[in-house]
Amino acid sequence: MALVWISALAAIGLNILMGFAGQVSLGHAGFFGIGAYSVAIGPLHFGLHPLGAMVIGVLIAAFTAYVVGRPILRLQGHYLAIATLGFGILVSIVATTERHLTGGPDGMQVRTLEIFDWSATGSANWYWISAAVLLIGVVLAQNLRSSRSGLALRGLKESESAASAAGVDIAHYKLLAFIVAAIYAAVAGSMLALMNAFVSPDQASFLHSVELLTMVVIGGLGSVVGSVVGAALLVILPQVLSVFQDYEHVVLGLIIILSITFLPSGIVPSLIARFEASKHR
Repeated sequence: MALVWISALAAIGLNILMGFAGQVSLGHAGFFGIGAYSVAIGPLHFGLHPLGAMVIGVLIAAFTAYVVGRPILRLQGHYLAIATLGFGILVSIVATTERHLTGGPDGMQVRTLEIFDWSATGSANWYWISAAVLLIGVVLAQNLRSSRSGLALRGLKESESAASAAGVDIAHYKLLAFIVAAIYAAVAGSMLALMNAFVSPDQASFLHSVELLTMVVIGGLGSVVGSVVGAALLVILPQVLSVFQDYEHVVLGLIIILSITFLPSGIVPSLIARFEASKHR
């Protein structure tokens, strides 16, 4: 469940970018990897406390999103998707090739988070830590959704031309969503690395980006709760389906296809819509 909470946090960030602002990203795991490697590299190479390294990692991710986002968010459609994909692949390549800094493809150990005499170890501790951070992330995302900025982002998703005519600064709000998404991902990446006491290039890989994207789409674009549901589905189902052994991924793929086919808006929005329709009958 701690893994569900952490994955949900990263998925919420991606949903702010995709579900609120309508911008596609195939490189979200790159920011996840920046956060994860920050809590490994900071203490090992620079003697930082893991919490300090986490804060620095989040700031690096936010600054990187600002620098990268300014040019690529001018693109649209598949051009934007390819640009974000390139960023994610670049982070993964750096994590794999810079052996002296990142440990290369074998990954590296992460120092235990210690605050005074307390150590953040064990599944029970990380269950509550990740649940608390996720709760904060959900509240902030919901507040953003109902704020003026959230309204501008949703207007941007529906029609950039109409939003621009209404006085919305298109470039500003696209960049804002990109930076917020990066911060969510970096925090989630840092937490996963601290929980596992290990980090590897897989956390910044393209497949991880696709996994996060799938969580958002299945749970429901624009739905914060949907991100949590999508994360739970993709984290828990493989464990349940392990009884199918060699056919595990086939069954998982079939479930995903069926959910998208019969719940095209995502699980949570589709179920809410059907519930509302049944109430008015």
